[in-house]
Amino acid sequence: MIFGRPERGTTPVEPVTLKILVAGGFGVGKTTLVGAVSEIKPLRTEELLSEAGRPVDDTRGVETKNTTTVAMDFGRITLREDLVLYLFGTPGQDRFWFLWDELATGALGAVVLADTRRLEDCFAAVDYFERRAIPFVVGVNCFDGADRYPAETVRQALDLDASVPVVLCDARERETVKHVLIDVVEHAMAVAAAGRVPAST
Repeated sequence: MIFGRPERGTTPVEPVTLKILVAGGFGVGKTTLVGAVSEIKPLRTEELLSEAGRPVDDTRGVETKNTTTVAMDFGRITLREDLVLYLFGTPGQDRFWFLWDELATGALGAVVLADTRRLEDCFAAVDYFERRAIPFVVGVNCFDGADRYPAETVRQALDLDASVPVVLCDARERETVKHVLIDVVEHAMAVAAAGRVPAST
């Protein structure tokens, strides 16, 4: 990445901006991922979990979580001088899925964040992007204390097409998150180049 002012005599480059969604189940690390990599203070729409939501919110496996995203997370990262990603984290609870269509409009691709302890929680996100032909990468968030599985084992468990990248990451670590985002852009561009899905910008 290039920092600082451009050399004298060079024209500043107008960056291409791309929209990437970050989706997955409740408590999988979407807010953490956006916050770990964003170069601006992330916009978060988190609220405390309430007793009223207890009957409809499945908190198994994330019992210590006391907040939830109710609209979206938003962050930005500059991958190169001429390439900026806008990150939109989707809410993970079923009752907020009506927001997904709005958030998905104009997206180049998506990260489906997965937790191997609750792999079934990302099925809905995988189905959503497959049905809408939005290219996506599965990022397996390696939680402390969770069993680690090879990417191919996760691919088989999720019944993914062989072309869908599956990568291991730590949503708290900026460098691993950057690699996941680069994989999303490269995968989406490869899909677009193959003519299967037009890239939207």
